[in-house]
Amino acid sequence: MHELAITENVLRIALDEAEKHDARRIRVIRLRVGKLTQVVPESVEFYLGLLAQNTAAAGAKLEVEAVPVVVKCTVCGECYCPEHLDFGCRRCGEPTDIVSGRELYVDSIELE
Repeated sequence: MHELAITENVLRIALDEAEKHDARRIRVIRLRVGKLTQVVPESVEFYLGLLAQNTAAAGAKLEVEAVPVVVKCTVCGECYCPEHLDFGCRRCGEPTDIVSGRELYVDSIELE
């Protein structure tokens, strides 16, 4: 259900940008969404269709780039995409830091 609040924020960002640039229409909204956010792109798309009615974003296409989880070992420096949410280094077993996978932002907006 958190997709509704996320979509409201995405739409606000897009509409603010459209207003700044005197755009009459938003054609495409591109998001980068990390796998760890557990955001369901289809839900965001659904809510966008509802919330954007009667705005400059009505009919806007949503493009979502999924960002994989990447971790880096704090000891040996091994950097990889874990198959499971096991964040011990696959090489040496030490703890890892998350390098990517938590992203959730508007990457770009196409205006008309």
